[in-house]
Amino acid sequence: MLEAIEKEIQLRKNYLKEPIYTIYFGGGTPSICTIQQISSLLTKIKECFIVAKDAEITLEANPDDISVEKLIEWKKLGINRLSIGIQSFNEEELKWMNRAHTATQALECINWVKETGFDNFSIDLIYGTPTLTDEQWQNNVQTAIALQIPHLSCYALTVEPNTALNKMIAQQKALAPNADNQAIHFELLMQWMNNAGYEHYEISNFALPNFRSKHNSSYWQGTNYIGIGPSAHSFNGKSRQWNISNNSIYINTIDQETVPFETEELTPTQCLNEYIMTSIRTIEGLSLTNISEKWGEDKSSLIFKNSVKYTSNGLLVLKDNHLILSNKGKLLGDGIASDLFFI
Repeated sequence: MLEAIEKEIQLRKNYLKEPIYTIYFGGGTPSICTIQQISSLLTKIKECFIVAKDAEITLEANPDDISVEKLIEWKKLGINRLSIGIQSFNEEELKWMNRAHTATQALECINWVKETGFDNFSIDLIYGTPTLTDEQWQNNVQTAIALQIPHLSCYALTVEPNTALNKMIAQQKALAPNADNQAIHFELLMQWMNNAGYEHYEISNFALPNFRSKHNSSYWQGTNYIGIGPSAHSFNGKSRQWNISNNSIYINTIDQETVPFETEELTPTQCLNEYIMTSIRTIEGLSLTNISEKWGEDKSSLIFKNSVKYTSNGLLVLKDNHLILSNKGKLLGDGIASDLFFI
């Protein structure tokens, strides 16, 4: 697989002309790769693209894959940010989520990360599981705050179709998530993080000053990007493309010097709707001025008109010609965005 990925990098070296400011190893378990494999991929990326000297290079890692030795080697390679799938500091929750690591490993790996000089890292936490109490959720968040985690990504548990959890819920062998409890957990999260000095810069993301994820922020800002590997998505400002998900077909096609992908040319309306969806999730909000300049004053005026019902009930705030979700509005962000879409 890694040979195919390197070959795809070579085949697609002309997709992006602009310098690369962020590299993200994720979408799987890259932390199980050997140091040599990661080094080889980084070398190939730098051969084929212009990589900024101060680029943010992130590696996703599971707590049970992390060791002091690996951390030292990752740092030598130029990895300067980690995204760690902690999910919970509660032992029972980790077992319920069928995670391979323990609560002890979660705490231990964070200490190692700090000791080896990684000052820029993020952890994931999951809330709204059927078994998670308010007190347990508070303990998870307060543990992260006490550890001075620079960046937290917090997500409500979602049950995807055709998963083991979905089947267990259908067979009444497991409880389904409760939307009201998830809303309570999210509201508590916002309160605790604000009190601790974190910036709630995107609906699911919180950062101490100067520790926003540059990589994720580029998605929300509509920056061009390239994705490499099975199922990876790319965007060049005008079209979106995604690689086939089947691993064997992906490898066989790459061997034939062809990248197996599908593509979609985006209409101006689709681009506008994407901007609405991504920008409204951020702390800066949706810029009516930007919409007017890129898509026309008529579009900007109509969005403003349609937003009045949300500004009047406190779900949106109009500030400096930006529409920004209030804390109450963040609970309904996707629905508000879709209501402002153009069909």
